[in-house]
Amino acid sequence: MDAYALGLGLGTRDREGNWLDVFFPKPILNPDSSLIACFGQHASDLILTADDLLAIASECDASGHADIAALARQLAGSDQPAVAVCLKTDSAPETVPAAYLKLHLLSHRLVLPQQTVLQGVFGVLPNVAWTDRGAIALSELAEQQLNARLRGEVLEVSCIDKFPKMTNYVVPSGVRIAHTARVRLGAYVGEGTTVMHEGFINFNAGTIGPGMIEGRVSAGVLVGADSDLGGGSSTMGTLSGGGNIIISVGKQCLIGANAGIGIPLGDRCIVESGLYVTSGTKVTMLDASGTVTETLAARQLQGLSDLLFRRNSLNGAVECLTNKTSVQLNAELHAND
Repeated sequence: MDAYALGLGLGTRDREGNWLDVFFPKPILNPDSSLIACFGQHASDLILTADDLLAIASECDASGHADIAALARQLAGSDQPAVAVCLKTDSAPETVPAAYLKLHLLSHRLVLPQQTVLQGVFGVLPNVAWTDRGAIALSELAEQQLNARLRGEVLEVSCIDKFPKMTNYVVPSGVRIAHTARVRLGAYVGEGTTVMHEGFINFNAGTIGPGMIEGRVSAGVLVGADSDLGGGSSTMGTLSGGGNIIISVGKQCLIGANAGIGIPLGDRCIVESGLYVTSGTKVTMLDASGTVTETLAARQLQGLSDLLFRRNSLNGAVECLTNKTSVQLNAELHAND
């Protein structure tokens, strides 16, 4: 029996029994058939009882999957609802637990952005109040806030969103994140990545690492190793009118402060601070001597390496010439041990 992914986790449900979120401590990509067999009919979106979990643990022990057996026993002692999800194929998620399993696969670095199907995820996930007491359904929030006040407490509502922050579910090794609310669950944050206070990484987006992120990594965008997104910079994502072009940033690139791209960059590219290059931007090509050779739409340069994009301060034209330098990141800044 083959499957795409398997997860055993704890979740939160509202009073009507609708799932709000699910935490999968050990999501598994391409699980072994013997492990799948341990779950049997329990791998569904139904709540697992303590007896169900203990039965799974027993089967896992007998099949040599001690780590999952131990997890099942831990979950059996919780009052929170537990669920097992087995995704037979990499298809669009149809339930909240399935969507959360896929988001965990990304943040656990088991799949890269754009390498798992997430179509329709916005329609599947509910809008939730994320608080210091966990996920709360919006229909129940006012009552919960009043109850907290009656106890002399304040219920802290950090945001209202479909996606929670990644670090409440996954903290990848070797990263620094200055403002954790700016990295959503489903982000892929590679080893050695530093995300500064104004940096942002959306779900189904991320960095190979190492790298410095002081700008926006939008949905669908993957940033290559040793690249730097300067303060206030932006990458056009698949959710923001980017058309059919999937934006990516190659290795050793620099997108300057307040700059942006609407085309994929190859390796060792630089975009001057303040310059936004969209696919339709008219670009004047210069040779090594600075002579104009032709004018192109920026989309004709997508994916090419060793390019420097700049704006001519005299006439305002966007120019492109060969970049003979490369971005060198400070090794000490990106040794996130």
